[in-house]
Amino acid sequence: MSSGEHSLEEVVRGSRFRLVIAADFFDLPESMPFQDFFRPEARPWEWLPKIKEVLSGLVGNTAIRELPAGVHIEGEVYLGDSVKLPPYCFIKGPCWIGDGVEIRPSAHIRGNVIIGADSVIGNSCEYKNALLMEKTQTPHFSYVGDSILGSGAHLGAGVILSNLRFDQKNILVNLDGERVDTGLRKFGAILGDNAEIGCNTAVMPGSIVGKGSLIGPTTSFSGYLEPGKLYLEKGGHRKMPLKD
Repeated sequence: MSSGEHSLEEVVRGSRFRLVIAADFFDLPESMPFQDFFRPEARPWEWLPKIKEVLSGLVGNTAIRELPAGVHIEGEVYLGDSVKLPPYCFIKGPCWIGDGVEIRPSAHIRGNVIIGADSVIGNSCEYKNALLMEKTQTPHFSYVGDSILGSGAHLGAGVILSNLRFDQKNILVNLDGERVDTGLRKFGAILGDNAEIGCNTAVMPGSIVGKGSLIGPTTSFSGYLEPGKLYLEKGGHRKMPLKD
């Protein structure tokens, strides 16, 4: 096995745990022309440094497009067909935005951002070094930094994906009781396909949320939430299977 490949299990500090890989959480949509960069067998946080690499040679197309007077664009920004622009927002490249994306007023995109088709980029939301798949919903007052959101993932109003420790040391992820060093100083969250975060929730650096899982509102969440689970903080921390 080469150094760039991973099995589903590996030995870490003498104990065995399941090695999560990107394919456990999402597949890069075919509409995104970056298939050669994001390997499904990589750990999901290993995709984060790839975003800058992917966009390093991007050629924007906004010079040939009529923009609303209040839309301010810097650098190389590519807008897909039928992107809906608001009366005012700020977009700094490099940035790739897919077809049918709705950008709402006061969105602040700070560079190294990829946004999949038919997603909603919310009013007064901020994005940097982020990869959002297709049909993601981040409608209101959120911060999405150094994070990956799977297709259909949804953030309630006021959700913050924290991406930096107080001591600014490398981000560790908690997997099956093991703390794994990601080698990243900035790392927000990984959200699998159709994961949802409730309103006014703070997600701590290095958190990972499985496919279809839900975190309740007004919560502070840290760690790993397995696929198909509901996490609530009222009356103590609780994880439970989701009902159909």
